[in-house]
Amino acid sequence: MKILIGGAGNAGRSVVGYLSQANNDIVVVDTDKQRLDELAKEFDVQTVIGSISHPGIMEKIGAKDADILIAITDNDEVNLVACQVAYTLFQIPKKIARVDSEYFLNPLWNTLYSDKNLPVDLVISPDVEIAKAVLNLLEIPGTTAVFPLVDEKLYLLGFKCQESCPLINTEIDEIKQSYNSPIIHIIRGSKSFFAKPNERIHLNDEIFILVEKDKVFDTLHDFGIISQQIENLVLFGGNAVSYYIANVLEKDDMVNSCKIIEGNSRIAYDLAENLNDTQIIQGEMMSDVILDEAEIKNASATVAVTENDKDNLLASLIAKKSGVPYTFSLVNSRAFDSLIDDDGGNVIVERSLVITSAMLQDIRKAKINNAYCLRRGMGEVWEVRIDCDSLNIDKTVSELGLPDKCKISAIYRNEEIIYPKTDDKIKEGDILIVFVSPQAMRKAEEIFKI
Repeated sequence: MKILIGGAGNAGRSVVGYLSQANNDIVVVDTDKQRLDELAKEFDVQTVIGSISHPGIMEKIGAKDADILIAITDNDEVNLVACQVAYTLFQIPKKIARVDSEYFLNPLWNTLYSDKNLPVDLVISPDVEIAKAVLNLLEIPGTTAVFPLVDEKLYLLGFKCQESCPLINTEIDEIKQSYNSPIIHIIRGSKSFFAKPNERIHLNDEIFILVEKDKVFDTLHDFGIISQQIENLVLFGGNAVSYYIANVLEKDDMVNSCKIIEGNSRIAYDLAENLNDTQIIQGEMMSDVILDEAEIKNASATVAVTENDKDNLLASLIAKKSGVPYTFSLVNSRAFDSLIDDDGGNVIVERSLVITSAMLQDIRKAKINNAYCLRRGMGEVWEVRIDCDSLNIDKTVSELGLPDKCKISAIYRNEEIIYPKTDDKIKEGDILIVFVSPQAMRKAEEIFKI
């Protein structure tokens, strides 16, 4: 698949980092040569200096043969014009645009995005997607991943099995029978695999369970996770991510206080002007004086969302040392992958996974409602809908011909979760929860294309 990416900033790098793992032909365009040089050193992609919105540049990079355009520069107008050029002159089938301005994102202007007006198939805001991912984690403390499915009727939860888990060394089948909590996927160290009935849970396993919304906290309790309500939150870094989080939490009666620490006086002033009940603290976020002013020792959780990975990880480490129960760090670079499993309880929010997850519905050729990236190189989970025209209706699970490392882990049918056997039939209206490894991606796309 040929993918054109406009923008080599943090968001662009994140998308390149994920999509370059597959056998994709990727061309990245940016006006900043230094950004492109750094990108080319890390990934096997073609780089071109210029603006993605210029027809001449698009022609130069072979836009006529492209399958997808992802315009993800820091400039909304450039991204939207690039989609128009891609549609009008080069007929690129899929066009995704990054849009950050609240004016362009206003629901009142949804009709703007159509073939007759601005031909954009998907509008995404990376900062908003990251903020939503963090808010999901804050809503269910103790988790490492929260993936809403089926209009939030179900949650796919990921969490680490710590020493407090009473089910360590217990077989999966026994857990299923005794607790009605079927484990459907496990990440153990650098391996990702489907949970077999005789598999035993190990200490530090990250496990994934599909849970109905009203059973979330009971299920976590079974695994020794007692979630504490987030009442006092401290955010490190004043930007669009922290603004969105604070703006949402100001409307949450369960949150007593929300504070943002920001070093830049102008940014701090703007935040103070636009937020009503959030305390803005201007100063160096590693300073003992500033941390005392933020009352870090009384915080229920901290979220570090600056543009610097090291600052985020260090801020979370300081918060952990101060006794904060839950800490979250936004990470952009693959260099910090090893810290995910050895971070002392800090939850890593990977920019590339969040941003790419928001695009998967349009990138993949399957008929999916939602899709999420588990980890880099460890596959995806798809929410596949079976419409009346699907060729898979009345086929048994075994007759689908799923490739190895692709599995229908659950079926949501008539508001019930079914954990299917190989002879169970697929029915119209079913919603399939499918785990797909990178090696199985192409075949799975073909099976669920219609």
